[in-house]
Amino acid sequence: MQSIKVLAAAALALGLGSASAAAKDWKTVVIGMEGAYEPYNLTDPSGKIVGFEPDVAMDACARMKVECKIIAQDWDGMIPGLNAGKFDVIMDGMSITDERKKQIDFSVPYAAVPAAFAAAKSGPLAKMPDAGKLINFDKDKAAGDAVIKSLREALKGKTIGVQVSTIHATFLTNHFKDVATIKEYKTTDERDLDLKSGRIDIELDDQTVIAAMLAKPDAADFAAVGPQLNGGDFGVGVGMGIRKADADLTAKFNEALKAAFADGSIPKYSMKWFKIDTSP
Repeated sequence: MQSIKVLAAAALALGLGSASAAAKDWKTVVIGMEGAYEPYNLTDPSGKIVGFEPDVAMDACARMKVECKIIAQDWDGMIPGLNAGKFDVIMDGMSITDERKKQIDFSVPYAAVPAAFAAAKSGPLAKMPDAGKLINFDKDKAAGDAVIKSLREALKGKTIGVQVSTIHATFLTNHFKDVATIKEYKTTDERDLDLKSGRIDIELDDQTVIAAMLAKPDAADFAAVGPQLNGGDFGVGVGMGIRKADADLTAKFNEALKAAFADGSIPKYSMKWFKIDTSP
């Protein structure tokens, strides 16, 4: 009996030792960003990833007293890369949705931006209905149903460009695949090029990303058209994607983000990069 107790105690000690060895002290946190989702994040001429999210990340990491390293990762490999341990956090304008929460956890949201369309000023979609009107699918179902109906009529037979594996692609597939051609792109740059070249009729993305595209000199002939959309397929805001096993890291970032909102730091970064306050 005594030998059994000794063996049990040894096994327990070994288990605790293994758990302790596996625990992370989070001296360094690696953050994956696309480096091509302006103004959330973009790559400057020196090769450094800059933008709203790098500013938010470095602020939060300073509050947590950890070193943060930002690495580039293609958008469509974000969640697989996180769960494979390639990095510890996703920051790439990633909306918090129930579908994504099946695979990963999220921090509290650090931005909330509606979706918007862009099309040629001289084209047939320039006068789409509900221009500039904000429609929240969660708060007003009747208005949401009405805008879907009017959009289906306006977009019938058109080609819509969207980045692959995004909430925008989900929304378009759920509501328009039977009336329009939905063309998906690996990057927003590829999609924007096709819009400006006339290979697609219209595109859908976050309003801030659309605004950044329209501010470029070669986009003078294009404009935001139709309504702005949030809720429903678009989720409840943008958050940091973190592995489910790293609940302690999620808690640390939540505390840091809340502090950065409380002292006005995140709104300041938002005004710097978006020209508007995108606070949730």
